[in-house]
Amino acid sequence: MLMLRNGRDLGVWEAFDGLGRIQDEVDRLFPTSWPKAQNGDSAWSPSLEVHEEADTFVVKAAIPGVKKEDVSITLLEDVLTIKGERKFEHKENKGDYLLFEGTYGSFHRTVQFPRPVKADAVKAEYKDGILEIQLPKADEAKTKEIKISVK
Repeated sequence: MLMLRNGRDLGVWEAFDGLGRIQDEVDRLFPTSWPKAQNGDSAWSPSLEVHEEADTFVVKAAIPGVKKEDVSITLLEDVLTIKGERKFEHKENKGDYLLFEGTYGSFHRTVQFPRPVKADAVKAEYKDGILEIQLPKADEAKTKEIKISVK
């Protein structure tokens, strides 16, 4: 609490007090209707690319240096979870590191889709450090284009 010499109370000023309200306003002005990605409490967080095609959602995760056997992918209803671990490979060197910027440890990412997907038709491929997951939309989730005839 801040006090002036004359004893008047200035109150407490919290520097980040209004940030939550600002985020609420941004969310209100720019609503998003689909995939919400979340990062679990992880040592590092692989970057994701999520896009929607006519019949499919596509998720790409950059996980270079992770072995495919160290990655698990699960789908529960409309929530995709990618978990894995990038292990530290220590090599005996005669000298000390001058610079080391590698990130290691486990990661956990989830993506929630706005519409149901066909769990039995999901495909995943891991190549050159990029994990690509294709999730076909369930039939009830596909949009149907209707042609209008002009008379």
